[in-house]
Amino acid sequence: MQKYLTLQEVRSRLGNRSRSSIYGDIAAGRLPKPLKLGSRVYWPEDELEEHFRKLAEAQQAGKSADVTSGTH
Repeated sequence: MQKYLTLQEVRSRLGNRSRSSIYGDIAAGRLPKPLKLGSRVYWPEDELEEHFRKLAEAQQAGKSADVTSGTH
């Protein structure tokens, strides 16, 4: 069964980032857009976890490229 995270739960997972920072990350494409139900927003937990996994992989790939190219 799919779990949906509230804004407060997402804030907690991101180190208690502010609401405005999270919305800025959404606008910049750094976080997936939430589902809006009425006045509340929710993120599918699986979608958010996949997004974080891809960011971590991209970051690791960037670090590996820096190490192999000799640049920092």
